[in-house]
Amino acid sequence: MERIVCILIGYIFGLFQTGYLYGRMNHVDIRKMGSGNAGSTNALRTLGVKAGVCTFLGDSFKCIFAVLAVRLIFGGNYGEILPLLSIYAGLVAVLGHNFPFYLGFKGGKGIAAMAGLLAALTNLWITLIALVVFVTIVAVTKYVSVGSIAVVLIFFAGVVFRGKTGSYGMESVYLYEMYAVAGFLALLAIWKHRANIQRLMNGTENKISFGKKK
Repeated sequence: MERIVCILIGYIFGLFQTGYLYGRMNHVDIRKMGSGNAGSTNALRTLGVKAGVCTFLGDSFKCIFAVLAVRLIFGGNYGEILPLLSIYAGLVAVLGHNFPFYLGFKGGKGIAAMAGLLAALTNLWITLIALVVFVTIVAVTKYVSVGSIAVVLIFFAGVVFRGKTGSYGMESVYLYEMYAVAGFLALLAIWKHRANIQRLMNGTENKISFGKKK
């Protein structure tokens, strides 16, 4: 039952589409611009740096807030499985972000939301490593998609590392369940980037560029 509650919490937070709402505030539909994606990269490319930063932060923090809500509700009675319940909320927050029903199930790719989940479930050092790796890859290659996939892999590795070192304090059966959810999230993110991966293989992937500031 507690997992179902966490799923509902996650989906409610995940439905907050920062990029779409930012675009509407500026009288545009971001889904009809650039790549048609409602995430932070398309916001950056089409609406400018401010839009990209606001979208990234909004999408990241909705996952963090979902985890905080779960900890507030279940921290007292379900502390022994709290990390597992937290990742369920994060999972469905990402699904709500990627597939919002009120936008025809057309949202983002979930990277910013997963970055928020990474920060909420790992620690400062792993979060900083992910940030440095992302910035370095994008600065060198100019491919946001490559940096995004790297963050996804660090997320999965970080969850497993924290589990293996006893940081979550859960029994093995719950740890493996948590690894499975983290693995699903990683695979989902990579699948959402399948077109980017194909363009990378063809040498036609778009490099980062900046749109006009709004």
